Amino acid sequence: MMMPNSELLSRISILKTIGLFADVRDEVLNQIAEVLLPKQLNPGEILFNKGDFDHTLYIVVKGSVKAHVGDHVYATFKPNQYLGEYSLLDSTARSTSVTAVESSILLGLKQDDFFLFLDKNPSMTQAMLKGLVYRLRDYNILEAELTSKNIEISKQKEELVIQRKELESLNSTKDKFFAIIAHDLKNPFSTVLGLSEMLAREFESFEPEKLKIFIEQIYKYSNNTYNLLENLLQWSMLQTGRMPLRPRLINLNHIIADSTELLRGNAIQKDIAINVSTLDDEVVYADVSMITTVIRNLLSNAIKFTSEKGWINIDIEKVGDFLKVSVKDTGVGIPPEDRQRLFKIDSNPTTIGTSMEKGTGLGLILCKDFVERNGGKIWVESQVGIGSTFSFTVPLAGAKAIDELAQ
Repeated sequence: MMMPNSELLSRISILKTIGLFADVRDEVLNQIAEVLLPKQLNPGEILFNKGDFDHTLYIVVKGSVKAHVGDHVYATFKPNQYLGEYSLLDSTARSTSVTAVESSILLGLKQDDFFLFLDKNPSMTQAMLKGLVYRLRDYNILEAELTSKNIEISKQKEELVIQRKELESLNSTKDKFFAIIAHDLKNPFSTVLGLSEMLAREFESFEPEKLKIFIEQIYKYSNNTYNLLENLLQWSMLQTGRMPLRPRLINLNHIIADSTELLRGNAIQKDIAINVSTLDDEVVYADVSMITTVIRNLLSNAIKFTSEKGWINIDIEKVGDFLKVSVKDTGVGIPPEDRQRLFKIDSNPTTIGTSMEKGTGLGLILCKDFVERNGGKIWVESQVGIGSTFSFTVPLAGAKAIDELAQ
């Protein structure tokens, strides 16, 4: 039975008021409106329970519903508000129950239909991402309250392990990107908020050694989150065309010297020696910001995966119309099966460093994009237990390289 035109227009109008769909094209909104499933609830009627595998985004058309665990209410949703958007991205169970506060009408968008729209409309991914980022801020507040009331610090560690496994199971570019935001970003915030709230409430009761451990944990999670935000910002700008290539004549010796000085403190903490061999009188034509990001990522990774008292060599050599930069370490090495996946966002492996350092999984992917945008190539050679050598090329500042980049 065909939907009345008035009903279709009403649904499209509702979708346009919701930030999650604000930048979606009208023809796509029309298709989404046609597959929305109406749901009518009486006061006190349950939409779904905590632990249910209900993979649907719900939009409140009339009335109101509450998200709760037992008697504790975390949020109330009213007309033109929506809930359950993360259920569109993964297949985990619901973390709260949702019950009608009054007689309510909702519209539901199922996960299967959502993925069909993303597959047929790649541009929709960017539009939905913007809405999800805004929505994430509200969820950080809810997650903080859950942390302080219901979850012990040890429990959070277990959840981080589960969420990391969930991230590893996602097998497409859009799923990997959304999962990084939904899990890797909100959970460090939850940990920081939980620890800082505990310190604020019970500061006088903790011994100095315990306080030091908490503060170190807050710093570690804050630093990890900052690195993730920085990588996400660069990645999103690159993917949406907001990071134009601005090549100019640069001396790689200066960039390597600055990056080495910036990260030398990290190396000193692990008693790692950094040796740099320079190449005089050779200038490349590249974007200084992008190449700086590449060198810092590679050097940071080398420090991360090299054990104490190891060494790192940074070498520059001329290869045809390019300069080749190599960062060689005496680290843990990379298995062959992981080397094939290092530069792919849909299967990028994340590994813990020799001092339990954590990465975001985006650093090497950014390196690959930045190097290739500047006309070069990046690759890795590695032996488990021996070390790794990451190398990349940058065009020399000859007329040929400049002409190719200008096209």
